[in-house]
This record gives sequence, structure tokens and C-alpha cells, in this order.
Amino acid sequence: MLSFRKTGFLTLALAAVVILSLALAGCGGDKKAEPKAAGPVKWVANSVWPPNNHQTQGLQEFAKKAKEATKGKVDITVQAGGALGYKGPELLKIVRDGLVPMSDMLTSGVAGDEPLFNVVTLPFLIQNFEEGKILNDIARPYFDQVAEKKWGQKILYISPWPAAGIWSKKEVKSVDDMKGLKTRTYDKNGGLVVQAVGGTPYPLPFSEVYSSLATGVIDSVLTSTPTAVDAKFWEVLKYYSPQNVTMATDLVTVNLKEFNKLDKATQDALIKLGKDMEKEMWDKVAKLDKEKEAVSNKNGITTVKPSKEFLNDLSKVTKNIREDWLKTAPPEAKKIVEEFNKKVGRQ
Repeated sequence: MLSFRKTGFLTLALAAVVILSLALAGCGGDKKAEPKAAGPVKWVANSVWPPNNHQTQGLQEFAKKAKEATKGKVDITVQAGGALGYKGPELLKIVRDGLVPMSDMLTSGVAGDEPLFNVVTLPFLIQNFEEGKILNDIARPYFDQVAEKKWGQKILYISPWPAAGIWSKKEVKSVDDMKGLKTRTYDKNGGLVVQAVGGTPYPLPFSEVYSSLATGVIDSVLTSTPTAVDAKFWEVLKYYSPQNVTMATDLVTVNLKEFNKLDKATQDALIKLGKDMEKEMWDKVAKLDKEKEAVSNKNGITTVKPSKEFLNDLSKVTKNIREDWLKTAPPEAKKIVEEFNKKVGRQ
């Protein structure tokens, strides 16, 4: 009888331990652990850009190479042109919440949610494409940290846009010529530049730009050459002023929980591929800028190169924008700008 009682007690105790363990697991006892994928995973990658845009093409190339590099363990399908219904500014939250596992997104376009990302488009911070790459390399570790710890996603690679200029219906050769312009902008800093020169910024999504130009809602656009070609600006605009106001980038991210489900070898393959893709995209874009400008010129857009005096005036007018933003910017942003200025020899 005593033996039976001991045995029964041990059985009940063991059962209690099992039940408690299951309960703890259900309550998130190990929050860091993610179930590993048993077989190949299928991810949908969102892009708001048209299929022929260099960002979309880069994403499609990444998807193709990812399948090869992971030996079929990761199968990515790219949905381009905003087919999934997302316009852009909300994408940081969309990927975080797992509504789409993977997406590209305009870095400064999601800065409404993450202010640190605005640092890449501080107006006239950089003076050429090479400095844009230096700024990106300095900012990348900070971006990685905030993306993973705060937004639950991993940055696979960052791809540049050519620097932005003004595309307009009238010729722009001075700050005075910019007064009164109704200009589409793609982020807060661009909007502040337009306000500083006496214009009115319109933060419209890309899908609404052409119709807004055609109907007179706006008469100019602050953007880069690939976007101008995508939108066929020559049908509704006449001039391009390559002022190098800002130089935007795109983040390509994946939901961190989805990424963590992959085995380490597959994760390492994607990380390496991302590094290779980032280098490839930066190498391509400088050449792409000239090619897209030539396409625009061939179709009727006249390029009006800004004088040194005009650029100096623009830098003076926008100085307060840079200084004011840094006063309230995240500490990481201040570190990035300080390191950048030191690297390029400016104060």
C-alpha cells in the first residue's frame, strides 16, 4: 500500500511538472525561441515601385539569388507596383506586424515612425554620390540596431536613389524661381526645403503624382531621375534642375520572427547575399542616374544645371533645417552626423 502511494504521488508530481511547463510555454516562457521552419518557406516581398524601377528589379534579383543561395529553402515572390495596397509610410509597422513578411520601403518615408531614418535626407548634408555611400555605411549599424530591437525586423540591404532635384513646369535657376511652387515631396525634410524657399510642399504618395500634375494640384516634384522616368514626367513637365537636395535610400527588410525561423546556415546565406546586393545596387545607381536623365532629355525634358551661386544660396537657406532637426534628433543621429562630418572633413 505504501509503495502504491509513493508511486501514485510521483506520477501526480510528474504530471504537474509537465502541465506547468506547457502552461509556461503557452504564456511565452521563452520569448526568444522561434520554431524552426521544417521545410522551404515562401515569403511575399512587397514593393511600391513599378516593375521596371531599379529598386523593384533589385528586389526581384535578390529573390532569384536567395532561392539559389539557400538551395530552395527560401522562395520569395515579389509583388510590385503597390499591388498589395500599401502606399509606403506605413510599411515599417506592416512588416513588424507580419502583415507582409518582407518589403522594400523608402528610408525617410517611414521616418514618421522612426525619426532616426530622417538622417539620410538632411538637405545638403552630402555633396555627391560618394558621400552618400559614406553616410550610409556610418548609419548602417545604428539602423540595424533600431530595426531589430524596436521594429522587429532585419535589414537585408540598403539601396540608394540618385540625388533628388526639382522637376517643374517652369524653368528654375534661382531661389526666387522656386517661390510659389507647389511641389510634391516624399519626406519631411524635403517638405521643409520647399517651405524654406517659399513654396508649398505636397506629401503625396507616388501613385498620385502624375494625376496631380495633370490636374494642376501640383506644378513640380522633388525626386530623382528614375522616378521621373517611371512617371513619364515629360508628358506633364518641362524642366529638371539637378540640385542634389537630398539623396534617398530604400531599406529592404524581413520580419525578424520569420527570419529567426530559418536555420543558421540559411540565415547566413541571406545576410551574405544582402551585403553583395547592397554593393551591387550602389555601384549601379551612379550610372543609372545619367541614363535616366538622358531618357528624360530625349523625351522633351530640358536639364537646367544649377549655378554654384544657386547651390550656395540653397545651402544657406536650408542651414537652419539641419541644425533644428539635430537639436531634437535621436542621440544616434547626432553621432552619425558628427562621424560623417569628421570623415569628409567638414564641421
